[in-house]
Amino acid sequence: QVQLVESGGGLVQAGGSLRLSCAASGRTFRSYTMGWFRQAPGKEREFVAAVSWSGGSTYYADSVKGRFTISRENAKNTMYLQMNSLKPEDTAVYHCAAHYTTRYYYVSDRAAEYDYWGQGTQVTVSS
Repeated sequence: QVQLVESGGGLVQAGGSLRLSCAASGRTFRSYTMGWFRQAPGKEREFVAAVSWSGGSTYYADSVKGRFTISRENAKNTMYLQMNSLKPEDTAVYHCAAHYTTRYYYVSDRAAEYDYWGQGTQVTVSS
């Protein structure tokens, strides 16, 4: 089993920045497409961003494109989500997820394709 642990959440003012981290353990980190999803109270879980096994391909939801940057450091078994220009509507619990794949450049925005999930970290953006 792969275990994922998110960190870096907190309270930030609108327009501010925050960096989330996702540390993986248990199985080889480099064999997974990694993604970030978020869920706000009363709303469905939504896709935020994904990065391929190789790190060479990224994909973003339209709502965060140009503001968020996803990256990974396989040697550290860690994925990051740099969030800039935060808005109150970004407030949610952010979860990292892993999808096992042998394809170096594969990315996915479908939660059902991901095999492992972290517990989540709260991000709150005040106006």
